[in-house]
Amino acid sequence: MVINPDGLVESTDGLETPMIIGKPAPFVSAFVAAVDEAIRAHQPQHALSVTQRTWLAFCITAVLVTNSICWARFERASLGTYTMAALSWMFRHSKIPWEHLLAASVRVILLHHGIASGSLIIDDTDNPRSKSAKALAYLYKLRDKASGGYLWGQSLVFLVLVTPKISIPVGMVFYQPAPEMSAWHSKDKALKKQGIPPKQRPRKPAPNPYYPTKEQLALRLLETFKTHHPAVRIHAVMADALYGTASFVDGASALFSGVQVISQIRSNQNIRVGKRDQHVADYFATHPGTPYSIRIRGGEEVVAMVGSARLYVCAHKTKRFIVAIKYAEEETYRYLIASDLSWRTLDIVQGHTLRWLVEIFQPHYDSSKPLSLTAA
Repeated sequence: MVINPDGLVESTDGLETPMIIGKPAPFVSAFVAAVDEAIRAHQPQHALSVTQRTWLAFCITAVLVTNSICWARFERASLGTYTMAALSWMFRHSKIPWEHLLAASVRVILLHHGIASGSLIIDDTDNPRSKSAKALAYLYKLRDKASGGYLWGQSLVFLVLVTPKISIPVGMVFYQPAPEMSAWHSKDKALKKQGIPPKQRPRKPAPNPYYPTKEQLALRLLETFKTHHPAVRIHAVMADALYGTASFVDGASALFSGVQVISQIRSNQNIRVGKRDQHVADYFATHPGTPYSIRIRGGEEVVAMVGSARLYVCAHKTKRFIVAIKYAEEETYRYLIASDLSWRTLDIVQGHTLRWLVEIFQPHYDSSKPLSLTAA
């Protein structure tokens, strides 16, 4: 075995663990120190202690070395220097300012790269968990799109900042539906299948403030980002069809002083043309798009059929810039909406392509894939 300059032991005969941690990597220690300085500059009372900085630097190094988040693997990689019990105890009991770590880390990264502007993307993802994982927080029955059944898991809403230089996750929160809402949905679905009319079915329960919706969580993430990074200029906010509501579009735009918000609406969404209401799909069926060449995130150009119009969206009670777009491999159009009517059609389409970058940040809990989150 040989010890490299980063303090990591490398195997030379292929028999040992590929990398063994002798000490935290110097670049990780430097990053943790910079994050601590950023915390001290904004919240001096939440500064990290020497022990906390050392523990955090070791854990980050261990994640990079073992390609996982697992106390047992961390212990084995350290050859007993750090025990699983001690590592776990620090995580559970040490008063580390977790709520400030991400914000401070983002400030350090933005300052290092000289980034002062970008676009924000909201998305959510479901992560299946084992049926025996009863002790984990925010677990509930998820709909499995592949099988049509249900599985046990967690749901995350997260925020990504996209800039010309880098794209980084800047916020994350767990989502869990209100138990009374889930019970109502199940009962309402069963009664609906029996043919019972809506007036004879139980009323939908009032919103529970302790269980915010994904839309409310998304707005909170945007507000938190603005609070922690007021100097970052936001060009646009983007989200998928789940967030294509008037409350989200108007709320997100107002948070950043009228910034452009791009989302999607359903094909059967009602729009008003003159004095007549019709589905957005029916309108664009009589107003077909034209081929446009679109460059995806500075990469190769693709051709898409694009149509657009500034139309009154009934559910939003205001005009929106609606763009109908269909790529070559797609059979049907998708319908984008934008809050700022002054943008050009292609600017909206190009902005929407940034959403594709968010896929690389969706967490996966599969141990066969890189950086899996596994239990000890």
